[in-house]
Formats: sequence, C-alpha cells, structure tokens
Amino acid sequence: MVIIQTNDFDHAAQYQALRAAGPTTGAVATFTGLVRDFGDQSQVSGLFLEHYPGMTERVIEDLIRQASQRWDVQAVRVIHRVGELALGDQIVFVGVSSAHRGDAFAACQFIMDALKTTAPFWKKELAADGDHWVEQKDSDLEQAQQWQDDTP
Repeated sequence: MVIIQTNDFDHAAQYQALRAAGPTTGAVATFTGLVRDFGDQSQVSGLFLEHYPGMTERVIEDLIRQASQRWDVQAVRVIHRVGELALGDQIVFVGVSSAHRGDAFAACQFIMDALKTTAPFWKKELAADGDHWVEQKDSDLEQAQQWQDDTP
C-alpha cells in the first residue's frame, strides 16, 4: 500500500494493519520521519514538500516489489506527506511485516533508504532568513548504495 497525502496519518492504525497481515507474522518494523528544526540551514520553521503525482507512487511500488523479492515480506505500508508541514509533524511512514525480524528490519530500511534517493519528492526548508530547496545529500546516496553493494 502506497499513499501520498497532505493529511497526517495514524501510526498506531498503520502498525495494527501490518500486525494483522496473517497468522505467520512474527515481526513488524516501522520507521516514522519527523520535521526537525535543522537541516541544510539552522532554525528551520517547517518544510514544504512537492512530488510528481502518479510517478511517485509507481517508484515506491517498485521499491516494495524489490524488497519483496529480496526478503520474506508479508505486508508493506508507505505513507508520505506533501504540502506544508510544521515542526514535529510526521512526514513519512514505512512499515513492513514479516515472519522474521531480520527480514522486516532489512526491508524497512531498504525501502526508506531507496525512497530518499529515487522517489520524485522535492523538499523546501522554511526559515525566517529565507526558504531553501534541499539538495540530495551524499550521505543518503551512500546509504542507498550499500544495498547495491549488498545484493544477495
């Protein structure tokens, strides 16, 4: 399941949906990203996120497919918010259920790492001294590259 939306999401409801994936579910791994007060600049007051509708969902669905081919994945949920977000707001939810914790952890991290480098999102930091479009970070690219170097 992939959802791109402006509204907030209920983390507990998403977890429960993953937990109910089936009787063999033995692990649920989740990641939730939040708006923080720093980034490329200090004293960030919020974020504005844009995406490429249709393409964004297809890219994330492909990441889920890749994760499902590499690990024993039972269910995956990805929610990403767009629009204007305030400090502390939830931005992204990635959740994976599996029979085993190793598969759930790995698939969740893979999806999040790949999402940051391949999904067509654009992020602008909002601050008193001016807004700033965020460029892709080398550290995110390096983190995503580990999965290329670690193919099974």
